[in-house]
Amino acid sequence: MMASAGTELDAAGIGAHRLREDYLRCRALHAHHGRTYYTATRVLPAERRPAIHALYGFARWVDDIVDEPAPETTVDEQRARLDEIDIDLGRALAGKEPNEPVLRALAHTVDRYELPAGYFTAFMTSMRMDLDVAAYEDLDQLREYMYGSAAVIGLQVLPVLGTTVPTEEAAPHAAALGEAFQLTNFLRDVAEDLRRGRIYLPGDVLAENGVDRDLLNHCAHTRIPESRVRKAIAALVEVNEGFYRQAEPGIEMLDPVASPCVTTAFRLYRAILDEIIAADFDVWSTRHRVSDIRKFTAAVPALARSLWLRTVPRPRAG
Repeated sequence: MMASAGTELDAAGIGAHRLREDYLRCRALHAHHGRTYYTATRVLPAERRPAIHALYGFARWVDDIVDEPAPETTVDEQRARLDEIDIDLGRALAGKEPNEPVLRALAHTVDRYELPAGYFTAFMTSMRMDLDVAAYEDLDQLREYMYGSAAVIGLQVLPVLGTTVPTEEAAPHAAALGEAFQLTNFLRDVAEDLRRGRIYLPGDVLAENGVDRDLLNHCAHTRIPESRVRKAIAALVEVNEGFYRQAEPGIEMLDPVASPCVTTAFRLYRAILDEIIAADFDVWSTRHRVSDIRKFTAAVPALARSLWLRTVPRPRAG
């Protein structure tokens, strides 16, 4: 049976009432917004889940300030709110108690797993880019954004998951997995991002296939794919597959009780890419997702393997 929220907190040794409430806030954000990630996290040993909830909850909380502002919120007001968070985050990373509940849970996780402060400042830099950058010239420029918004997420969770090799050996694979997941999201959510005025597809790849913003907007409006856009999406699917190939060897480097979690996330996100391919690169007529049945069939064997491996002692490193 999968542990309840309270059991997870007990297993992690989190006893203080307010801190437990802070972690529960992060868990709720994770469960509501990150359904694929959340399904995978349920495969982890209970004591490691609160840290993943805190890391995801922080990322989602800040992302919502940028992407889901209250009506009539101005960009200047969003920047001011990020400034406030930066100050509070600075307190958290300096070992002082922050004001925000999400940041209190994050600070506890950062301290417990000795996570580098640079991961979180890089994330905030990318969130600010979303307020100022509407398109990216090429993959290199996009990857500068993706480092802070996705690669560092993989790097943050790596110490929580644990490794059987030195952490620095597994780190490039963890970063690649963050990029793989995010590029899959970008491909799936082109129309949604366009509504926010943003294009997360490299401009040079679009231009090589005769695609511009007007054509993307036309596809989004009609919900009908166009051949040039299909070709551009197909080219970026190949790039995405490369990220997954780079990431996959890292799964075997993880603590055996944690690797089923990442295997589940890998399979579920890769399945979204498979859906895009099966639809002949049509990302307009439907929002591709993994069915609940497929999530269940991916999670249950992984959970069984994780439970079995918890009885088999193996060394950890990193």
